[in-house]
Parts: sequence; C-alpha cells; structure tokens
Amino acid sequence: MSFMRPPAMEELGAAAVSRPVPAQRKTMKLDRVFWSHFSPNLGPGGWVTGALLVSLGLDFRFGLLAIVIGNVIGAVPVALAAAIGPPTGLTQMEASRRALGRLGIRPPAFLNWIYCVGWDAVNNVPAATALIAFLSIVAGVAPPFWLALGVLAAAQMVASIYGHDVVQALQKYLGAALLAAFAVIGLQSAWHGVALPHTAHPPTLATMLLAVAILASFNLSWASYSSDYTRYLPADTAPGRVVWLALAGLLGSAVPFQILGLLTAASIAEPSPTAVIASLQHAAGPLGPMVLAVIALSSVTGNSFNDNTASYSLISAGVHIPRVLAAIITASLGYGLAVAGAGRYAALYTDYLVVTMYWIAPWIGIVLADWYFGDRTVHPVPAGWTRGATIFIVVSVVTILLFSTSQIYTGPVARWLGGADIGYYVGFFVAALWYGRGGVRTGVMES
Repeated sequence: MSFMRPPAMEELGAAAVSRPVPAQRKTMKLDRVFWSHFSPNLGPGGWVTGALLVSLGLDFRFGLLAIVIGNVIGAVPVALAAAIGPPTGLTQMEASRRALGRLGIRPPAFLNWIYCVGWDAVNNVPAATALIAFLSIVAGVAPPFWLALGVLAAAQMVASIYGHDVVQALQKYLGAALLAAFAVIGLQSAWHGVALPHTAHPPTLATMLLAVAILASFNLSWASYSSDYTRYLPADTAPGRVVWLALAGLLGSAVPFQILGLLTAASIAEPSPTAVIASLQHAAGPLGPMVLAVIALSSVTGNSFNDNTASYSLISAGVHIPRVLAAIITASLGYGLAVAGAGRYAALYTDYLVVTMYWIAPWIGIVLADWYFGDRTVHPVPAGWTRGATIFIVVSVVTILLFSTSQIYTGPVARWLGGADIGYYVGFFVAALWYGRGGVRTGVMES
C-alpha cells in the first residue's frame, strides 16, 4: 500500500510507469537536469573512449576533432529529448507511444532494457577493477573480481529500487565528488606533462567515421533515458532551459574526460580496465587511493540510472511485473554479463557502443520529429501498432543490413565505402523524414 512506502521511494507497481507524474509530485529543481546528464559520464568509460581513439590510429589533432564532432552529434538529440519530460510527465519510452502506439513501443522498450543490461556490464568492469586496487592498497586485501563486482551491483540495485528521487540525489552529490576527483587527475596530468599522440599518416575516412560514431554513441546512448529524469519538473518549465542544461551536462563531462583519455593514452598499455585504472592511479599521484575509491563509486551513479530506467523499460515492453523485480532482474543479468565479458572488455565495449546506434538513431529520429513537428493537442494515444512503429522496424533492419560494420557482419554499402559506417546518420534522418512526410498527429498527455 502506498502509505507504507518510504517517502523517497517511487511507486512499485507496473501501472505507475505508464501514468504521467501527478502535478503535485512535479517539484524537481531545474539544476537536477544538469546533474542527471553530467554525472553518469563521470567515470572511466569516457577515459576508455578517448584512449580507444589512439588504438584506432588517430593522433591528437584528429582525435580532438572526432571528440568535438562526435559528442555534439550525440548530445543534441538527447538534450532535445529531455524537453519532452516536463509537459508529458512520462518516461522516455512511454512518451514515444505518441508516435509508436502502446503496442509499438514494445520493441524499442525491450531493446532499451537489453541495452541497459549491457551498460551495467560496461560500467561495472572498470569500477570493480578500481575497487579491488583500492582495497589492496588500504587494507592489503584483494577480493576476487566476482565479489567486488557483486558489492557494487548490490548498491546500484538498491538505489534503483528506491527510484527517481534517490537516483537524482546520487547524481548530484556523488557527481560533485567524482568531478573533484577527476579534476585532480587532470591537473596532475597537466602538471607533469603528457606526450601528445602522434601517427605517421592521417586516418582514413572510414577510421574517422568509426571514431565519430563511437563518440556520438557515447552521448546518444542517453537518448532513451533523458525524460525519465526530467518528467518531475513542473509542466510549464521553459523547454529551452531544459535543453541547454542537458546539453551542458553531457558535453561538460564527456568532452574533457575523453580528451584526458586521449592525452594519457600513451601511458596505457592497452585499452583494458586494468591498464586504464593503473594509468589513472599513476596520474593521481599520492591521491591515487582516493581516486580509485571514487572510480568504484562512479558505477553507482551510472548504473543506478541504468537499473532504474531498465525497470521502466521492461514494464513498457509489456512485462507487467513490479518495478522492484524488474530492477533486480536487470542488475543480476548485468552482473553475469560483466563477469563473463571482462576478459574481452575493449572489443566488447567498442562493438557495444556502435551496435546500440542502429536502433537508437531511427527511434529518436521519429520521436523528435513527432514532438517538434507534430500536433501537441490532447487526444487519445494510439492503442496499437502505428505507422511510426513500422518505420522504426524497417529503418533499423535496413540500416543494419546495408551499412553496418562489425566483427560479426559488414553490409554491402559499408564494404563499398571501405568499411566506413554511415548507417546511424542514414537511420536517424531517413526515419525522421519518412515519418514527417506522412504527417504527424498523435496524442500528448492522455493515457
């Protein structure tokens, strides 16, 4: 019963996920928009992404160019999606039922749930590595990887069970601690000097496109989360302020971290969690143990987001179970995936970032076209499968078949372009334009 629930805990029932936030609960402060988009990027993932650019063959100049272009491409759609939360009061997946219908949101919602499980693993592998290194220094004990990972996964799961308010608080207060710790690393690196990455030849077009795609997906990956953490703002919040705060949060965390990863790549033997953590510890000097502890905690900010959003998405996908059970299932699967994939982290991380773009790009293209160019008057949300849902499926499948480049499969257009992958951009614009050309008329708030 609701009166037995602690005040900070969201409703646990599945039905609550599909309903707009009640007006009396829409009291979130505007600064939380910045923190909820800033803090999840404050972790070793951004550092790893920057270091990967050197392993792809980019020098500092081209790496910096790819970082700026890729992050702007990825962040703008996410910031635009954040503005959908206040007037609708809905999670990002539920808000997309405007364009896809109640049945049509199930495929992207299920994909988003799987995607959250993957991000759990991506974030937890370096965090668990940092926790082991921290405990070996301060306590002389090095717990096995599975145990360190289990402690972190349990903390993330508890935060996600409490839901929105606790997750937002973690973003703000842990985010501030993470910012201070990584500022120390950056200042230490600048003080001691770093060797700029250097290559004999400029990268090929295919390499640059791959690098930009990886960097764009680092931010674009948050598009399926964004309004989950803005829907508690008052309905009359100025959309422009939401967009700019979200954009500042995303770019203000991702760009500096990736540049630092690029600068310190020469000191990293390989883009693996162990090598990256060792490099960060060295860069922090005598404050290394503190930095290790904060890196371990960084997974709590990111994965409490993942597990919470995953619980929403699994319910939106038609699996009507209590939100707490959905969060437990997500955290448990993420734990298993992290244990299984830790030995191939760099390869899995690169492929994972790239593959997620194939469904997120057309989905967010349709959602943004519907919201910004559609009819926002209130009328019933489509109950079944809409034209937008068909466009999403068709464009996602076609772009994978024609344009994708991965270790598993390379499409004919990608082979013709020498391995360059432009499927994300094609998917986004084709889906948005195709949807827009047919006219956009869908519901807004009515549930």
